[in-house]
Amino acid sequence: MPNRTIIMDFLLMGFSEQREFQILHFVVFLIMYLIILTGNLLLIILVVMNNHLQTPMYFFLINLAIVDLGSTTVTIPRSIVGALMNIRKISYYECAAQMFFFVFFLSSDLFLLTAMAYDRYVAIFHPLHYMSMMKWANCFQMAGGAWMVGFLNAAMNAGTLFSLPFCSTVIHQFFCEAPHLMKISCFDPKFSELWVLLLGTLFGVVSFMLIIISYVKIIKTVLSMSSMSNRQKAFSTCIPHLLVVCLLCSTAIISHFITNVGSSYTWDEVLTVIYSVMPPMMNPVIYSMRNKDIKAALWKLVIQRVTKQSTKPA
Repeated sequence: MPNRTIIMDFLLMGFSEQREFQILHFVVFLIMYLIILTGNLLLIILVVMNNHLQTPMYFFLINLAIVDLGSTTVTIPRSIVGALMNIRKISYYECAAQMFFFVFFLSSDLFLLTAMAYDRYVAIFHPLHYMSMMKWANCFQMAGGAWMVGFLNAAMNAGTLFSLPFCSTVIHQFFCEAPHLMKISCFDPKFSELWVLLLGTLFGVVSFMLIIISYVKIIKTVLSMSSMSNRQKAFSTCIPHLLVVCLLCSTAIISHFITNVGSSYTWDEVLTVIYSVMPPMMNPVIYSMRNKDIKAALWKLVIQRVTKQSTKPA
């Protein structure tokens, strides 16, 4: 086994060592982070301020927005500061915490999407019993379960990975991502990758299959409806959620599995940005695009603000 020393710090190499690209990194990531903050915070404010939006579907949507804010906040601000000030060093414990919380939020995201698929399943198949089946107590239990399972998954991943010795301190990524940490461990990477793959299969693939099974049944039921208006109403609530699931899962699969076949570090980093940054940035847009209630709530909020400003004394 190669010689090892006690590692106190890691080096996040980012996208480039050239100053021009670091400034570009800073500007692009700052814009994306501001879009994420604005979109998700606005979504939370709209749901909280409108009583008619305080339903199980929007309760899960608030949780999803919080998860998106958390997963990007643990990675992007640190990357922005590093690019602006040319700081590459990150402490061992800060790296461990960053990786833990990123996996925690990402895992919780997937389980919340599973709970939202169940919510849509009940709304389509059992509309008359929807309120009794989706009581607030049940919603809190499902959301709490998603957060708890996400925590356990993150703890197992971080505990397994950071119990391994590392033979290098160089991480070719803009944050401490699990696949890149596995590549610099001294143990056989196939062993650690197999362990994480088993965890991912248990927590990720099972959830994804549950979502797909739910939506196959939902789509069959919706297509069998005789009323076109009922079809449109059902699809308007299901399609945004299905788009979010496909966006998250497809980009994550591409990043974690296809890149292992062999790709440049730059392409690896670009794919990581796609699955870690794009879904949180697009989720508010996707859910608002076909949702009349959110559009109405947003329009109401704008009118209230305009009216309040116009009635202020000069």
